[in-house]
Amino acid sequence: MKKLTILTSYIAGILFLVSCSDSFLDVNTDPKAASSEQVQVEYFINSSITGAQMNPHDAERAFVLYWKTAGRQHRVNGALALGSYNDGWTNDYYGSLSRWLRTANMAVSVGQEKIDQGESFAYTNNLIQIARIWRANLMSEFTDNFGPMPTDGFQGENPDFQDVETVYNYMLEELNDAVSQIDPGTPIPTELQRFDKAYGFNLENWIRYGNSLRMRLAMRLSEVDPAKAQSEFEDAAGSGLIITGVEHTFSVQEGGGWNDLTAVMSRQWNAQNLSATLNNLYLGLGGITSERQVPESFQDHIKPADYMGLRLENHLGTHTNDPSAGFWLDGLPHTIDPRAYKAFIIPGWFDNPNFSHFPSWTQDAFTTERNLMDENDEVLMTVEATGHWNAVPLGNWGDKAPRNQLATYTGTTPRLSQRFRSGNEERIFFAGWETHFLIAEAAVRGWNVPMDGKTAYEEGIRASFEYWGTDEYVDEYLQSDSYNRAGTSVSWDHTIEPPTSVTMSYVNGYTSEESNYQFTYPENHLYENGSVKNDHLTKIITQKYLAQVPYLPLEAWNDHRRLGLPFFENPSVELPIVNLPDLNEGNYMESRVSFFPQRLKYPSRLSNENPAGYEQAVGYLDGSDEVLTPIWWANPQ
Repeated sequence: MKKLTILTSYIAGILFLVSCSDSFLDVNTDPKAASSEQVQVEYFINSSITGAQMNPHDAERAFVLYWKTAGRQHRVNGALALGSYNDGWTNDYYGSLSRWLRTANMAVSVGQEKIDQGESFAYTNNLIQIARIWRANLMSEFTDNFGPMPTDGFQGENPDFQDVETVYNYMLEELNDAVSQIDPGTPIPTELQRFDKAYGFNLENWIRYGNSLRMRLAMRLSEVDPAKAQSEFEDAAGSGLIITGVEHTFSVQEGGGWNDLTAVMSRQWNAQNLSATLNNLYLGLGGITSERQVPESFQDHIKPADYMGLRLENHLGTHTNDPSAGFWLDGLPHTIDPRAYKAFIIPGWFDNPNFSHFPSWTQDAFTTERNLMDENDEVLMTVEATGHWNAVPLGNWGDKAPRNQLATYTGTTPRLSQRFRSGNEERIFFAGWETHFLIAEAAVRGWNVPMDGKTAYEEGIRASFEYWGTDEYVDEYLQSDSYNRAGTSVSWDHTIEPPTSVTMSYVNGYTSEESNYQFTYPENHLYENGSVKNDHLTKIITQKYLAQVPYLPLEAWNDHRRLGLPFFENPSVELPIVNLPDLNEGNYMESRVSFFPQRLKYPSRLSNENPAGYEQAVGYLDGSDEVLTPIWWANPQ
């Protein structure tokens, strides 16, 4: 029986940026003796998709500490959000991503060799095309994180790096060609379905995913090559087969334990608190009152619509453009997006089945009473935070931070629902709401798409509300003209800009004196120089951002880098932030690209193991190999 020469050379060679001791499949036989029956294309596809689900080690570093932090889907005061990085984390993630890409490449190469040697099945070509579509997704993950990359890499030798524009052109061509070569009339046998944890080798769904992924990547070029973006997008969107319904969702079932399928947000020591970015988008959005959303036991905690909370400027970061900075809401907001209480659980709501008890080895999650200290380290006041709803800005708060035992503590702030931490959900890679929001954006840009912008926008919101189980509110929500704290409303037909300021009430947290406050909507200078807060594109990206919580933080970060939307508040700079040198006391009310992370630095393993490749990659960057150097497709402002 013939041996697969490509497999033998693959195992024997030194693989691109992955040590020889790494293996892509756990087998009990001598790999050099592997026969064509023992090495099938579906094995490689299965290995790559399963690996990319991320074991807890990779997930904590890339998904949680990098993507969720940079995308502001939770609050972590460090790493990328403050311009920093960890070379160890990056080395680990880079190695794993290289392995997933390598295995996807093997699916394509082995499949083609089987065809060439006459050892293929009728459906082998379909498997190759599926592998190509999946490989394009992995390549987009690589280039959107790091920038320049090899399009012919991960095949056993150090390849040439290409600039990001070349990489994007390659991916778009690959997706178009792979989808066109899938033959729906040649199904993949039922007994092989277990080797595709996303779609069970449903060919129509893979076509839908390929077209929708092409739409996503085409839209990424909207600011740097609008003609290319439009052409590719229109072709993919007009194909007739795209992800629209729940049954088309590209997702992988999570589990417990410790393996590649363990839930990506399962590590108990990561509190995953509500971020200030999310909170400013949630508060007031949609016109649905808290009274209708919370149980009787929390009704007394609901505050008036014009109430900011306790003013605690000596204990909270205030040198930021966060419009809620300096206030602690000692209750629940009058009005809030219905998805907020589903995604993040109110402190003290212990009988909520989705209340997260993590970390289970402490009582932190159940401790809701904390202190604020004075300058002499004496207790100034004690706050009981049950039924309080808060998210505080990132940054360097100087002397305020050690005096505040309340604001970032596990039990006193809303934290991610246990729904996403126990291994019972499916990790979503692409859902129908994203397709609809992409179409809505394309319609706003004047492109030729299958439906008008309003219809697509509202369908995206409906799909998100269905996912969260908040359907009862959606019709009313879609008609709402109430502004969130970023100055954006829901209704498509309501594009009136918010007033410059609104009179709110508050209580001085130190003296209990009641007073008024002029709340000012933030100016997001990254979009239309801060002059626009409530146009159609802002609405679309706001809703897309909220819908992508919590499984698509990389896409949230991508949209912010591409458009400067939605509004991300600056970290507070009571003291300078070393890795954000441009942000200071004189400009923290502005929004600038240099205040936000733009990419991952290449890991040291690349410069150590392939110095020529590293120099080539860095040469294609528009700047040095740093976190703050924008990627080619990003907003140049």
